[in-house]
Amino acid sequence: MTHESVFSGFGGQGVLTMGMILGYAAIFEGKEVTWMPSYGPEMRGGTANCITIVSDEMISSPIISKFDTVVALNQPSIDKFEKAVKPGGNFIYDTTTTLRHPTRQDINIYNLPAGDITVELKNTKVLNMVMLGAFLKITNVVKIESIWKGLEAMLPERYHKLIPLNQEAFMRGYNTVTAYKPVLV
Repeated sequence: MTHESVFSGFGGQGVLTMGMILGYAAIFEGKEVTWMPSYGPEMRGGTANCITIVSDEMISSPIISKFDTVVALNQPSIDKFEKAVKPGGNFIYDTTTTLRHPTRQDINIYNLPAGDITVELKNTKVLNMVMLGAFLKITNVVKIESIWKGLEAMLPERYHKLIPLNQEAFMRGYNTVTAYKPVLV
C-alpha cells in the first residue's frame, strides 16, 4: 500500500503540521514516510502545501505531481490541485470559504464545513485537525490511535493541554465529511 497525498492552504492554517502528524502516525505503525513542505516567504497568509507519502515499501521519490488524495483548505488550493488528483482519487475540501466547487467527474469529491466546526469549538486554529479527521475517514491510511501518538509527538509539551481539543476537532471532521457530486452544467 502506498498513498500519496498533498495538503494545501494558506500559511498559518497548519497545513504542514497535518502532513507531519500523518507522517509520525505512519512511522509509529512501522511504515515508510516522506514529507516535503512547500511554502512562500510569508509566515501567514501566503500559500503552503506539503506532500506526504505513506507506504509499506521503500519510497523511491518524494517528488510527485499526481496524488491519491488532495486536501484543500481554501479556494486557491482547490483551483491549483483539483487537476492533480489521479482518476479515481479523492479530493477533500472545506466548504466554509469555497466560492467554486470542484467539478471533475472522474474523482471522489468530499467536503465538510470545517471552518464552521472550528467556530463551534471556539478555536479556529484546529481547522487542520478537522480536515485531517476527514482525510483519515476517507483513506484509512493509519489508525486513529496512531494519529493521537503523532499529535503528541508533534506538539511541544507546553501545548499538550490542547490535545483533547485537537482530538475533538479531528473526530468532528472524521464524523462530518460527506460525499459531494458536482452538477453538470
